[in-house]
Amino acid sequence: MGNHNIKLLVYDFDGVMTDNKVYVDQKGNEMVQVNRADGLGVSEIKKLGIEQIIISTEKNTVVTFRAAKLGIPCLQGVDNKKAALMDYCKKNDIDIQKAAYVGNDINDKDAMEIVGFTYSPADAHESIKAISDQVLRTKGGHGVIRELLDFIIEKKGV
Repeated sequence: MGNHNIKLLVYDFDGVMTDNKVYVDQKGNEMVQVNRADGLGVSEIKKLGIEQIIISTEKNTVVTFRAAKLGIPCLQGVDNKKAALMDYCKKNDIDIQKAAYVGNDINDKDAMEIVGFTYSPADAHESIKAISDQVLRTKGGHGVIRELLDFIIEKKGV
């Protein structure tokens, strides 16, 4: 068990677990690319006793299926991520200062401002990088969570 301060890791989906691109076929079906390294990262972070959740503005079955495969909860179609996160922490008795948020764009900003730790992918919006405790070297969809695992282990969650 790691000597870390983080009790909950919150992930945005698009631009964190994906490269922020979406493929749309002629029938309107959407498809995204995810990274297997992130699956490993999520699995290893679970072993550290850190809870994980996806909060996404989009409501899309690809998010549902990915969250199910990773075995972590998912809140979708969330217009106010800050309110959703506060509610989740309250219901699950988690100190919001022990929550970490991984976000990439302006719809993550309000939620990022209330947590104890903030991270962003290398290609996040500049305003998000500016409020991140750590800007990761990895771009969205290229193993952000896998890098975060190494960071948490090395830094003990600080």
